[in-house]
Amino acid sequence: MRRVIKKNPLDKIGKLVTSKLRKGGIRLTMGGEPTYVPNEPVGAEWSVTAVGPTKLNYAYALADALIKNALPGAVSFFSPGKSYPGETNPRWTVHLLWNRDGSSLVKAKTRASDRPVQPQILKAKLLKDLKVKDNWIRAIDPQEPKRAIWIVPLDHDGTQWTSVSWRETFGKSLTLLATEGPAGLRLPLASLPPEVSRRALSLESKPDGLHIFLPPLLQKPFLQLLDSLAKNLRAADIGRFVFEGYIPPDDAGLWSKVSITADPGVLEINLPPCFEWKEYDWWLSTLEKNAAVAGMRSYKQFSPEETVGTGGGNHLLFGGPSLEENPLFKNPQWITSMLRYWQHHPSLAYLFTGHYVGPSSQAPRPDESSRELYDLEMAYQFLEKLEPGDNRYIISETLRHLHTDGGGNTHRSETSFDKFWNVSWDGGCRGLIEFRAVESMPKAEWMSAVALLWQALAAFLFEKHFTKPLIEHGARLHDHYFLPTLLWEDFEIILGDLKKGGYDFDPEIFQEIWRWRFPQMLSFGQAKAHLSVRKAHEGWPLLCETPLEGGSTSRFVDTSIERLEFMADKPFATTHRVFVQGRELKLEKFPNGDAGAGLRYRRTALHPSLHPGIKPHTPLFVTILGGNKTHTYKLEENRRIFEPVESDPHLSAHAQPCKKLRPGLLTCDLRLP
Repeated sequence: MRRVIKKNPLDKIGKLVTSKLRKGGIRLTMGGEPTYVPNEPVGAEWSVTAVGPTKLNYAYALADALIKNALPGAVSFFSPGKSYPGETNPRWTVHLLWNRDGSSLVKAKTRASDRPVQPQILKAKLLKDLKVKDNWIRAIDPQEPKRAIWIVPLDHDGTQWTSVSWRETFGKSLTLLATEGPAGLRLPLASLPPEVSRRALSLESKPDGLHIFLPPLLQKPFLQLLDSLAKNLRAADIGRFVFEGYIPPDDAGLWSKVSITADPGVLEINLPPCFEWKEYDWWLSTLEKNAAVAGMRSYKQFSPEETVGTGGGNHLLFGGPSLEENPLFKNPQWITSMLRYWQHHPSLAYLFTGHYVGPSSQAPRPDESSRELYDLEMAYQFLEKLEPGDNRYIISETLRHLHTDGGGNTHRSETSFDKFWNVSWDGGCRGLIEFRAVESMPKAEWMSAVALLWQALAAFLFEKHFTKPLIEHGARLHDHYFLPTLLWEDFEIILGDLKKGGYDFDPEIFQEIWRWRFPQMLSFGQAKAHLSVRKAHEGWPLLCETPLEGGSTSRFVDTSIERLEFMADKPFATTHRVFVQGRELKLEKFPNGDAGAGLRYRRTALHPSLHPGIKPHTPLFVTILGGNKTHTYKLEENRRIFEPVESDPHLSAHAQPCKKLRPGLLTCDLRLP
């Protein structure tokens, strides 16, 4: 593997994290799931659906770039994925496999060739190499009857390759099932007698080359077959080919794997476990460069003035080098130390996630999921009293029922335990804690800094267990911490704690993220008086079930509401007044000493949404009175910057001031009369 390691200002903290954990006998791994979209994302596959007409092509383009520029020993492999309710077609993954020592996965080298694919030579040489009978059978695709497709039953009994004949059942040819997907997934296996092997190799000629679907095998015969195919593809002068099929478990610990997966609206990259932050940093930098080659990036450009994340995640996963060495199983007090600290600091939930937060988001906090703190506190106290030993099962059963979304989904949680030791489904027993309140961002260095922050917090909270009781945030959780300035104040406390532990982060890179996450929409300055208006967070509520065509139902979220933060210095607060839609927005003293207010307003009225009788407030007018002058600004529905205008048509001496739903809140709501 080609790795160019560049110096990074954060290297010192990364080394300190590794040193502190090793001193405590901890080998903690970190994985990641950054997401990418095309430079010009068009169509449902880049907004809501998992698969679509262009997504697989982008996956292969990224895979090819990675192999060429960073993983020269890797082999790409298309694998079918899971089918989800409401989705017509199953998802898929393009895996890249290479040996851990950096060498090529297959010994034989192929060479590029644009000759028309003639599989006859490959068919004969492969069976001779594997020492099995010639049981090739033609397959007919009912959707493209003229396509050349060949199938050979193929299995391995632990010592040698075997092949049985399917001709007694199908004759000279079989007809594939009339569905989408590779030929190897569409074989009419239910027609075979029970005693006949159902494993088979398929060759399918397509415009982009020969698609080769391998049968399900254990790791050793899988590698043998892969090497035999590579050798005989070269002998047959076939340079354009695609490997397909299921990847066996890495039982022998031979290879590394990175996976490019179809996910709703994005391509998700599942990184291999990283033992040090520097390795994770290399991956993000490498992905950024090669995604650019493939015409992709880790953000969306909605307009010249609005850049947002991909809409997908950049989740971080903590685990161990193996299940036997997993440090989380033996340290439940360490887990609760992290969970308690995260609950105390909402900035860890809201600063690095997307603009969709709250109870119905992709990563609700445990105290947003209709859970009383009583059960959470009881669970954490129980785990903190456990005796030393392997406590994986009791940790999982104690936490996974509490760390869910409001509907009980264990995956949709700020801190998810559905891959920790969940014996209820395949893949649930991997010893992983997944932190989901992290979204992909425009810069790899930003995402890398957030990952190091998570690691530093883990090391800090291992050395000094955090045992303070959980906080009843109440209405403050959304009223207070949805506002950018107060969210940053909470984050500064975290940086201060880490500094005391020796992890001295420069706050500037996180301030860059903060400024991007909460863009300034209006900046007003007159003499020494200043006011800024920033986009704030908003929690979009979940709506009721809505019948859809075909008899299914769906639940939408109400995205019609937006929240702004008005923040002024003391000179402005004493000499100026602010009006929105002609109603005075009274600024009050904030905890940081400045004056400010939050403001919720209705931006759109898409169906369905709450309060359909309340019309949108856009265009939104902000008027500033002070110094014997009037300044008015207007925000159009499709813009993110307030533009100066002559006047506010709503301004009236009789208008009611902006109101709050309840006393004590920081945020007013224009929907209130």
